[in-house]
Amino acid sequence: MFTGIIEEIGRIASVQRRGPTTTLTVSAKLVTEGTKIGDSISVSGACLTVTSKTDNTLTFDAVAETLRRTTLADARPGRAVNLERAVSVGGRFGGHFVQGHVDGIGVLASVVPEGDSHLMSFAVDREIARFLVEKGSVAVDGVSLTVAKLQEHTPETQPLFTVAVIPHTWENTTLRMLKPGDRVNIEVDIIGKYVIRFLEAFRTHGISEEFLRSAGFA
Repeated sequence: MFTGIIEEIGRIASVQRRGPTTTLTVSAKLVTEGTKIGDSISVSGACLTVTSKTDNTLTFDAVAETLRRTTLADARPGRAVNLERAVSVGGRFGGHFVQGHVDGIGVLASVVPEGDSHLMSFAVDREIARFLVEKGSVAVDGVSLTVAKLQEHTPETQPLFTVAVIPHTWENTTLRMLKPGDRVNIEVDIIGKYVIRFLEAFRTHGISEEFLRSAGFA
């Protein structure tokens, strides 16, 4: 589990593609401290397991499903990535619950400065958009953000959502490096996802002993 509060911007040092698996080595400083082989790290929002490490690098294997669902399929040496270590027991918790299980890929539509902040709008698939609510949480490339606005869409247009990025987040994540057309990893709020799926099941089946049992209430 992660918080969406980025600890460090790392750089991809090497990419090795072997069949369906891609091995990524990432240069880092802070997140290597105390990290062991087998630990989980959020790499631009995707939860990856450390397979080897040095004092200033971490190496991960990204399997076919991860590559299919995330922008790690586009990984190349020199690319900047957001890094966060998994939450430790008793550690402080900011942001929101982020699993590192990317739901899909969004595309940056626009960036508009607003005072000290920046409004960033992203286009997403309808399957992702149905889990987004204004003032709700969303992770973009692993960064915990709040949905400021949902744009009305039609069957002919793609859903858009907008987030307001404060100066600290702008300066300490890869969001400031993005340009319109760039692809990003999107993870919707897990709590919102469970609520919507519960309501959908309720509408379909109504309340019964079997329904309550399947939902964990009986």
